[in-house]
Amino acid sequence: MAQRRVTDYFARRRSGPPACLPRAKQVLRTPSPAKPAPGVPAPALSDPPGGSRKRPRPAADPAHDEPAPPARRRLRLPLPPTPEPADAVPTPSSSIASGSSACSPPGKKIKKASLPSGQRPCLAAQGDKVPGKDTISELQACLQQARKLGARVQALRAYAQEGDAKQSSVPEPEGHPAEPCGEKAPAYQRFHALAQPGVPGLVLPYKYQVLAEMFRSMDTVVGMLHNRTEAVTFAKVKQGVQDMMHRRFEERNVGQIKTVYPASYRFRQERNIPTFKDGIKRSDYQLTIEPLLDQDASRAAPQLTASWLLQRRRIFSRNLVARVKEHHKAFLATLDPPMEVPEDQLTRWHPCFNVDEVPDIEPAELPRPPPTEKLVTAQELLARARSLMSPRMEKALNDLALRTAEPSSPGSPCPVLPATPPAAHNALKGVSQALLERIRAKEAQKQLAQMTRRPEQEQRLRQLERLPELARVLRGVFVSERKPALTMEVACARMVGSYHTAMSLGDMEQHLQLLAELLPDWLTLHHIRTDTYLKLDKAADLVGLTVRLAHLARTEEGL
Repeated sequence: MAQRRVTDYFARRRSGPPACLPRAKQVLRTPSPAKPAPGVPAPALSDPPGGSRKRPRPAADPAHDEPAPPARRRLRLPLPPTPEPADAVPTPSSSIASGSSACSPPGKKIKKASLPSGQRPCLAAQGDKVPGKDTISELQACLQQARKLGARVQALRAYAQEGDAKQSSVPEPEGHPAEPCGEKAPAYQRFHALAQPGVPGLVLPYKYQVLAEMFRSMDTVVGMLHNRTEAVTFAKVKQGVQDMMHRRFEERNVGQIKTVYPASYRFRQERNIPTFKDGIKRSDYQLTIEPLLDQDASRAAPQLTASWLLQRRRIFSRNLVARVKEHHKAFLATLDPPMEVPEDQLTRWHPCFNVDEVPDIEPAELPRPPPTEKLVTAQELLARARSLMSPRMEKALNDLALRTAEPSSPGSPCPVLPATPPAAHNALKGVSQALLERIRAKEAQKQLAQMTRRPEQEQRLRQLERLPELARVLRGVFVSERKPALTMEVACARMVGSYHTAMSLGDMEQHLQLLAELLPDWLTLHHIRTDTYLKLDKAADLVGLTVRLAHLARTEEGL
C-alpha cells in the first residue's frame, strides 16, 4: 500500500475553482478607475510568463456588477458602526448603495456572502436592521430612568444653592472673626513649651521668646549707632535687625517692645535728618529712637555698654514672665475649685495651662508725623479756590460737596453672646457632689504642690522614683560578685553598666547614698581609710523594700 503524502499542496492549488464562493471582503476593496460596461465579462487573468504560480482569481458573480479588486491594495481597518434611530427603516436602495461594509457588523457580511445567487441580499440586511419590540421597550425604560436622574440632580443643586445663600446671610459676630486655615501656627510654635529640655519651669511662649530676641537685636543696633553719636532712625534699625534675625521687623514689633518695657526708648518724629536713599526725602518725617539711660553728672552722653545691654535684657525678660504670670493667675481663677499661688513661690505653670496659647502683646501707639494741610474734600477745595473758578464749576462743586457731606450710617455692631458655662460630664451623673468636691480639692492640692516645688525638691523626687529599680540592680550585683562588701567605685561601675538608662558615676553614687539614708537597715556605708564600702543584707525581702521606697516617693510628691 502506497504511503499517502503529508501535504497535497500542489494538487490542491492546481485543481479547479472551489465549490463554494469565497467570502467577499468588502472592506479591502477600492474603487477602480476604469469600470467595464455592464454585460461585458471581465477578461480572465492568465499566468504571467516566467513560470510563477499564482492562485487564479475566482470568476466574478454576474449578479454583482462590482469591479474586481486590484492586485495590490492597502489594508483598511473597519470603522465603528454608526448608531441609527430606532424608527428609521432602511430601504433596499440604501443597502445596495452602501458598497463598503464599514457601517455593518462582521456577522452580516458573512451572511451576505453566503447567500445563494437567487436571493437579494438587501432584504436580509433590511430584516436585520429592524429593531424588535423588546429593544424599543428597553430604550424607553432607559430614557425614563435618565429623566428621573436629571430631575433628582436639579433638586439637589437647588437645595445646595439655598444652603449657601442661608450661610452667607447669617451675620458673623465682630468679636469672633473667622480665622482662615492658612493662619494656623505650625506645631513647633504651638507646642514649643512641651519640647523644652531640662526640668520644667517658667517657660515663655514661642512668640514671647521671638520678641525677646528682637529686643536684644534692636538694643545691639541702637547701641552701636548711639555710641557713634549717629541719628538712630527706624529704617536703619529695621535693616540691622532683619540682617541679624533673618525675620521681618516692623513698627508693630517696636510697639510691642514699648508695651513690655516702656522705659527703654524715647520715640519721636523728626525731619531734616540726612539720608542717603532715594526713596526718603530730607524733608520727610522719620521715626527716631533714643535709648533711655541714667544720666551721669560727669558725662554728658552716657554710652550704651555691654553691662547696660545685659541689664536691659534681664529687665525685658522679667517683664515678659510677669505678663505670662498674669494670664496664669486668671487661668487659676477659672478652675473648680479656684486656686491662688503666690507669685514669688511659683516655679512652674499649671499642667492644664497652655503656655503657647497666651494672647499676643498689644502694640503701643508710636508717634505719628504731624498732619499736613491737604485738600481732601470738595468743600475744602471750594473754600480755597472760590475766587478762581467760574460760576458753573462752583455750582457743580457745591452739589458734590452736599452729596459727600451726608454721613453714611454705620452698621450696628452685633452683640457678643456671653460664654456659657461648660455642662457637666455625662459620666459624673449620679456621683455624690461631696465626693466630687473632695476629689477636686485633693487634685488642686497636688497641683499646687507641683507648681510651688523648688528645683532641689524636683531633683530629689526624680531620684526617689529611680530607687526601686536601683535597689533590684544593686542586689543582683552583690549576688553575682559573691562578696559581703563592695567598694563604692566597683558598685557604681557595675550598676552603671546594668541600669537601663545612661548615668554618670557621680550621679550613681548620689543615688546609693540616698538609698543608704532611706533604708539604713538594708544598706550600710562603711568608711575605712580612703575608701567607702557598701554592705548589703541579702536576706531582706526585696518586695517589701520596693513598696517602702514607692510609698516614700508618693509622700514626697504630695508635700
